[in-house]
Amino acid sequence: PPTPVPLKDPDDWSPYRNRIEFEAAEFAFKQCHMSARNLDFLCDLMAATLAKHHDTPPFADHKDLHNVIDATQLGDVPWQCFSVQYSGERPEVVPPWMDNEFEVWYRDPRAMAHNIIANPNYKDEIDYAPFREYDASDDTRRWKDFMSRDWAWQQADTILQDPETQGSALVPIILGSDKTTVSVGTGNNEYYPLYASIGNIRNNVRRAHRDALVIIGFLAIPKTDRSHSKDDSFRIFRRQLFHSSLSAILSSLKPFMTTHEVVRCGDGHFRRVIYSLGPYIADYEEQLVLSCVVKHWCPKCIAVRTNLDGGGIYRSREHTDFLINELHADILWDEFGLIGDLVPFTNDFPRADIHELLSFDLLHQLIKGAFKDHLVDWVAKYLKAVHGTKQSEEIMSNIDRRIAAVASFSGLRRFPQGCDFKQWTGDDSKALMKVFLPAIEGHVPQDMVRAFRALLEFCYLVQRNVITEDTMIQIQDALYRFHHYRKIFNTVVPTFSLPRQHSMTHYVDMIRLFGAPNGLCSSITESKHIKAVKEPWRWSNRHNALGQMLVTNQRLDKLAASCVDFDARGMLTGTILSSALAALGKSV
Repeated sequence: PPTPVPLKDPDDWSPYRNRIEFEAAEFAFKQCHMSARNLDFLCDLMAATLAKHHDTPPFADHKDLHNVIDATQLGDVPWQCFSVQYSGERPEVVPPWMDNEFEVWYRDPRAMAHNIIANPNYKDEIDYAPFREYDASDDTRRWKDFMSRDWAWQQADTILQDPETQGSALVPIILGSDKTTVSVGTGNNEYYPLYASIGNIRNNVRRAHRDALVIIGFLAIPKTDRSHSKDDSFRIFRRQLFHSSLSAILSSLKPFMTTHEVVRCGDGHFRRVIYSLGPYIADYEEQLVLSCVVKHWCPKCIAVRTNLDGGGIYRSREHTDFLINELHADILWDEFGLIGDLVPFTNDFPRADIHELLSFDLLHQLIKGAFKDHLVDWVAKYLKAVHGTKQSEEIMSNIDRRIAAVASFSGLRRFPQGCDFKQWTGDDSKALMKVFLPAIEGHVPQDMVRAFRALLEFCYLVQRNVITEDTMIQIQDALYRFHHYRKIFNTVVPTFSLPRQHSMTHYVDMIRLFGAPNGLCSSITESKHIKAVKEPWRWSNRHNALGQMLVTNQRLDKLAASCVDFDARGMLTGTILSSALAALGKSV
């Protein structure tokens, strides 16, 4: 077992000398992130003030501050790098991408999992064993946090059957990835972050920006010139690079998926744990890459792409492998929507099926997808088809005036200029959902209003923190009514076989498998982009920015780990001024 953590002295602020030094570092680097020039000026200002008292400031300059943060051992998981290059057959005229090396930066996911498990802040908000939750009043099932779901229960049953893993706590590794652009107007500034969390942490913690979701990698984004960008060989390489990178990054977890290891937990106890790959948070485009499925097909089931809601059995690793071994690549593509040349990264790990592990995505499937990109746009198309361009614009202007006239109220956002936005965010779409229904009343047929109502009911039901069996019935009823009333749009929509709307049919089964959807939404990873990617990029000097972003993330993690440690030892009670005066025997 690991060596127990030695007890520290109550006044041990190492590597800082005292509380003032630690809080100065956190304020300057984390809260304000002062530039080197401003930080040097502040240090000089403090030094000039303290010179007459024969004292010195907490830090001599920005280099001194950075050196002290870097000396922190807590939360220290260093960045590593590996390079990948094409190694297959080469044509006579070799495209440039075949000679390029693509770097992947990552941190050990096992070490990051250790840090999350050992964090004392989570000791009362973590579940080490799967469980099933029932309502005591009527003995009905409830779904909430991840470990209350059927997937965790099934994994625990599998672990129990193996003598090597029997009695170990299950630690599901939740993953998420999504490309993000850090600047719109200054060129090719795109990054591909990879995030990880553990399923034992409860949903409210994962959603609350409490460092339960951590960045563990920056994946490579292969690019080539326009003449080769659509080559099949380049597309296959780009996707297989993604899977090979994930497999390499997660390789440190693999030995401990079949043999337990002992780790220290936040409550001070040591436990045997077994890791499993858990749900993967991704939008539809990312799910296609992960599942090696063709666009317009469902990555969860084999429903035909021209009639997705017509039904089909769920995809599985065994079924996919059988089809690839038995059928020609063209049949796989045309009849099953599979790309036979690719191997999902989950095939390298035990008890992992990428089709099962793909999570729901409230943000892109429902809020920005079915609501904003589909129904809201369909209303404008319907009005134009029925009333003509001029009159439809007048009606849309009246709808905008209704939206703008919404009174100020807690929980409601005002749209002073209506909903004619050039670029929509997830928050914009969430706010519009609350006011759009009454705005279109009287301008569109009643069945159209009913379609909106059914969709909104579905969205708000699946967003609940706790989902009961009664809620499940309501979700199914709302879905049935939505499918019935959306037919009113068939005059302006060529097909309702849309993957994001089709995903709604899987929500009930996925809730039983993974629990309340709000604990696995891509809005969690998108908000993490700000702290882990966009702000570190803005703080860089833009030259070789990635290296600076890696260091920034590492320093932020060390500051957060130090803060948790000092707080757990009761060293951060009161304000910095009150603690300083108390040390001098004075009162505020």
